[in-house]
Formats: sequence, C-alpha cells, structure tokens
Amino acid sequence: MISEIRRKLKEGQATIGSWMQIPSASIAEIMGKAGYDWVAVDLEHGHFSAQYLPDVFRALELGGTAPFVRVAKCESMHIKSALDAGAVGIILPMVQEATQLQQAIEWAFYPPKGMRGVGYSRANLFGKDFEAYLAESLQETFIVAQIEHICAVEELGEILNVDGLDAILVGPYDLAGSMGLTAHFQDHRFVEVMDIIYQEAHKHRTPMGLHVVKPVVSELNVAISKGYQFIAYGLDAVFLYESAERPELRVKN
Repeated sequence: MISEIRRKLKEGQATIGSWMQIPSASIAEIMGKAGYDWVAVDLEHGHFSAQYLPDVFRALELGGTAPFVRVAKCESMHIKSALDAGAVGIILPMVQEATQLQQAIEWAFYPPKGMRGVGYSRANLFGKDFEAYLAESLQETFIVAQIEHICAVEELGEILNVDGLDAILVGPYDLAGSMGLTAHFQDHRFVEVMDIIYQEAHKHRTPMGLHVVKPVVSELNVAISKGYQFIAYGLDAVFLYESAERPELRVKN
C-alpha cells in the first residue's frame, strides 16, 4: 500500500485519501472500498479509543486502503499505540519545529533507526510475524507533518530537512487561526503564507497536502491543479450529513 503511495508522489501524482471521526468498523469498511489510497483515523478530534483501532484498520485493509492515523499529540505513547494497532501512516498534528518532528519520527521506528518500544502487538500478529513486520515497518511507515501554525511556517525550512519525513499536510483552519484569521482563507495574508509553504515544499521536493473538508469535486480538482499531492478529501461525518440532509423536510414552526 505505502509503496504505491510513494510511487505516485515520486512521479508527481496526487494521492487521495479521506478522514474518519466516527468510531465504526462498518463505516471504515465502506470507506475502505470507496477507492481512496489511504484513510486517516482522527484521534485528535474524533471519538476513537484504542479498542476501536484494530477492527477499523482491518475494515480499511479489506478494501485495499492504507490505514493512517492522525495522533492526538506528538508523543511516544500516542504514536506507539497507533502503530501497534496496525497503522501504516502517522499524521503528526501541530508540528512547529524540526526537533519536535525528529523526536516523533524516532518514536515511530524501531532501533537502530529510531527508539520505538519493541513488543508483541496486533501489527506483528502478537509476535507470530514479528521479524517480517520489523523489516517491513522500517520501509513502509509513512510520516506526515501537519503545518498548522504560523510558527511552523517560520521554521519550515528546517522542518522539511528532517530525515524520514514523507509529506506535509496544511491544517488551514488552525493555520489561519494562528494568524488571527480563522476561516478567512481568501485574506491576502493567508494566501501569501500558503504560497510560502508551497514554494518551500517545492524547493525541498516534499509533497504538500491539504484537507479539502467539504467533498466538492471541483475544489479537489483545483487542489490537484495547484500541485497539492497528499490530499484528504472529505470525512465520514460530512459525507453523511451532506447526503442525508433534506432542507425541504424541515418542519417550520
């Protein structure tokens, strides 16, 4: 799964994923067969606990979709728990400096590459496939840093130089909020910052991503045309309410 995602990125193509916030293996099974390269389970703003992850990951894998996780924090416990449950991609929230990213990457890999705690888990079939998983994880674990604060933009060159980073993903709402411009994405100051991020990522040959929260195909196509490569399209709850909502059925008081 990850090798195909990396192939697309290396060839300049976009890899399209999606997002999950509702803790349901049934929803994951639907999302897993919807044609996405990957689906990120949101542990920062979603309602998942660790017990849900194995079943959700199995359901995504059933459809050939790579299970990613946006961890709640860039901390060892959160990263290790997600990987042990079977995640193959880690999205790190609110990365603001290179040393923070480097530490997080070390927590994601076993020695000698990193300092991930070694143990039997669902990811290695509780020890049965440990040797194979050890070799595979060193090659396959995919690391994404979220750039969602103006402080990160100021340190972006150093962040992009960290070894082991596969892509960055802009968090537009938090980034705009850190500039005092929450949800004002057309403000020239926000547009200028987005351009700075894009140019810096292009210079370092690091795929840049964006979350197209509202599932509007035209917006997705615009993101692709602008050169974004690691793109999250929609999320489970938004897919649900946008398809289910029928304004004409509302009772008027």
